[in-house]
Amino acid sequence: MTPSAPRRTVLAAALAAAVTAAAPVAAAAPRGAAPRGASGAAPRAPRPRRTVEYHAWTTAADWSHGTHDGTGPAPSARAGIRLRTPAGTAEYHDPHTGSTAAWEYATWTGPHHTLTVPATELIASWNALTPPGTWLTVELRAAYSGGGRTPWYVMGRWTSGDGDTDIRRTSVDDQKDGRSSVSTDTLAIDDPASGTRFTGYALRVTLHRTPGTTATPTVHRLGAMGSDVPARFEVPASAPGPAAGRELAVPRYSQEIHKGQYPEYDNGGEAWCSPTSSQMIIEHWGHRPAPEDLAWVDPSYADPQVCLAARRTYDNQYQGCGNWPFNAAYAATYPGLQSVVTRLTSLTDAEHLIAAGIPVITSQSFLAPELTGAGYGTAGHLMTLIGFTPDGDVIANDPASPDDPAVRRVYRRREFENIWLRTKRYDAKGQVRSGSGGVCYLYFPVNSAPTQHRVLRDLGIV
Repeated sequence: MTPSAPRRTVLAAALAAAVTAAAPVAAAAPRGAAPRGASGAAPRAPRPRRTVEYHAWTTAADWSHGTHDGTGPAPSARAGIRLRTPAGTAEYHDPHTGSTAAWEYATWTGPHHTLTVPATELIASWNALTPPGTWLTVELRAAYSGGGRTPWYVMGRWTSGDGDTDIRRTSVDDQKDGRSSVSTDTLAIDDPASGTRFTGYALRVTLHRTPGTTATPTVHRLGAMGSDVPARFEVPASAPGPAAGRELAVPRYSQEIHKGQYPEYDNGGEAWCSPTSSQMIIEHWGHRPAPEDLAWVDPSYADPQVCLAARRTYDNQYQGCGNWPFNAAYAATYPGLQSVVTRLTSLTDAEHLIAAGIPVITSQSFLAPELTGAGYGTAGHLMTLIGFTPDGDVIANDPASPDDPAVRRVYRRREFENIWLRTKRYDAKGQVRSGSGGVCYLYFPVNSAPTQHRVLRDLGIV
């Protein structure tokens, strides 16, 4: 079973370097052994120090601090930028269609942001609207602790559509400079054990449109998450917190009922964990696709909106629907909804979000015995955390379920937090592999309730 295909090659290489100083397999955890349960003897630790920082540009003041070359303020209630006067015209050869076309473009280059948490990884994410015939490129350039900077790395060429006038949404492979590399959507230090870190970064977004038209992308949020999560097979146990006994009403959708449907999008539904999770949260906030957006879906298929989510998140280079920023960007195309990709450092953080009414899409990898009740193992899988039992166990909408009613699962707290928050794990052959280190998607209203805004602000998300 492949709920989400593994592709974190940069992170895996970094972990391989870091693990040279780690204990042997038998000393860390027996292969296939499950982490200790909620009532086990794992020691509880104080709330960990912050190892994650998310920063974004969202307000009119934020956008004014960058350098505009043909961009300007968007005339809308929500602050943003759009293409106003093209800075020039450039050709783009689309490797996924084979076509070459000229595009007008304009750029906004953000100021250098100094990280409060020197980072081994950076992940950019954005919220934008791209009418037909428009698209955008997001780039990131980071500063090294030992001096020097990376080149401008492309973190995504993105459009919400895939019509005749659109490019094909894509990440870019083979970007590296000898000290860092991009793996699909993640920029990482090649050798964290060397002590090298990213100390800051700048973001650049280029807005493209068909020449001679007035169409323009509009960007409302542009940000990045920097992190230096400890390399570890096991994370400290947490105690049940403020969301104990709280469960959010989130729709349940199974990816498995779409198995074999539209195989051109990551081999069909069996690999659609990420867009299926995204669709659940989009609908939790009251949004659904327009009927015309679903007209292409076979009418005999249940939950056609999941098919649409897969199509709209598909990364043509990665050849999958699991690109983290592409999923977040898709969610933010719905009116009044915004999104970020970040990391959380504990289940306590997730509990504060749930208590405020914000569900969390989590990324994890595990062997079947490591998550009691799942019934499968995976090299990478997304599911939706929607609540906690009174005892603090996790209530998740797991799309890797045989049908929609079976999606709601209860997983042991200790097992869930370990497979989600760890950065190192063993596969079925005893080989060291990477874990997501707490990666999550957060989708929430532009006009969040005061309690929601407060919780998000406490996590550095404004």
